[in-house]
Amino acid sequence: MATTTAPWATEKPTALLVLADGTVIEGRGLGATGSAVAEVCFNTALTGYEEILTDPSYAGQIVTFTFPHIGNIGTNDEDIEDLHPAARAGAVGAIFKANVTDPSNYRAAGHLDQWLKRRGIVALSGIDTRALTVLIREKGMPNAVIAHAPDGVFDIEDLKRQAAAWSGLIGLDLAKEVTSGQSSVWRETPWIWNEGYGEQDAPSMHVVAIDYGVKRNILRLLAGLGAKVTVVPAKTGAEEILAMEPDGIFLSNGPGDPEATGEYAVPVIQNLLKTDIPVFGICLGHQMLALALGGRTEKMHQGHHGANHPVKDHTTGKVEIVSMNHGFAVDADSLPEGVEETHVSLFDGSNCGIALTGRPVFSVQHHPEASPGPQDSHYLFRRFVNLIRERRGEEALAERA
Repeated sequence: MATTTAPWATEKPTALLVLADGTVIEGRGLGATGSAVAEVCFNTALTGYEEILTDPSYAGQIVTFTFPHIGNIGTNDEDIEDLHPAARAGAVGAIFKANVTDPSNYRAAGHLDQWLKRRGIVALSGIDTRALTVLIREKGMPNAVIAHAPDGVFDIEDLKRQAAAWSGLIGLDLAKEVTSGQSSVWRETPWIWNEGYGEQDAPSMHVVAIDYGVKRNILRLLAGLGAKVTVVPAKTGAEEILAMEPDGIFLSNGPGDPEATGEYAVPVIQNLLKTDIPVFGICLGHQMLALALGGRTEKMHQGHHGANHPVKDHTTGKVEIVSMNHGFAVDADSLPEGVEETHVSLFDGSNCGIALTGRPVFSVQHHPEASPGPQDSHYLFRRFVNLIRERRGEEALAERA
């Protein structure tokens, strides 16, 4: 009696990544359904996927995780970084190699798939993320459409047209899309194991943070050092900020092209620099401080995204392991006289920090609040606070506690 052999079982793709050059990559969909057009980058961090996906600096981007197993520890309400979760500022898409399994962690409050759905993040898994990473390294960060349809039905030609038509991040001001709608006061202090977050109820100084897409843990670290932090929208004028009588001014991280955001932010920063109030900037804030001082920024080939980046602080001679998330960088050769390069990437020599000679003004490109070292860069917040204390005639804190 003849036997029949079952045909090969093929799984219909339910998600696609369609690059601007027409390349189509098939995978399994999860998270939100629909599509999103954005720039594709890769992140080399082994942990912290929830913080990464909620970082407003990733607005307009699809994050490819090079670590294969993402989502296995689940999600919770404590590790998000965007200031206003209802606005869902952050990455619009995510790409994983392995399927997401059920969470296994004592802090887990939910499954990553459901969390992605609530956040509106389109995701796919089951692709060769190593090959995609190599493509980005060789050709740069491509524009693309990520699409998820549970029935596997796609208009591929239309997705190709969308990807090819998107103008990309150059010239795009995304800070205005993720900034706060109004001023607010931040009091939450850093997380303590087995206790959670605290609250600053006896501040000793006042810091005004200009929100270009600020991360929560930046504000927590400032509050933890004794600051009352007033968060103001990105387009707040210098007169309004100075009327708040700040002891220090913070320029936050954020997404998009710094030159585009700088059209309205740079004049404000330049007016603030006419005072002797200490100024500290991170990431986009660093780039716009450089622009305000006469420097230039440039689009990077593949950007820096990860939690294993070595940076040298020239002011101390020490090397720290830092978190990075930027696709634009300050052109060190463009920095004018009187602006000192304080930090440099040991991966590619790109600028990672500046200071204004003889003035209480400095900034860094990396994210000192993200703690991959685990706390190699926390001293920068103490350096900022010490500038405030010095201006008030108070004794300095030890930079490294």
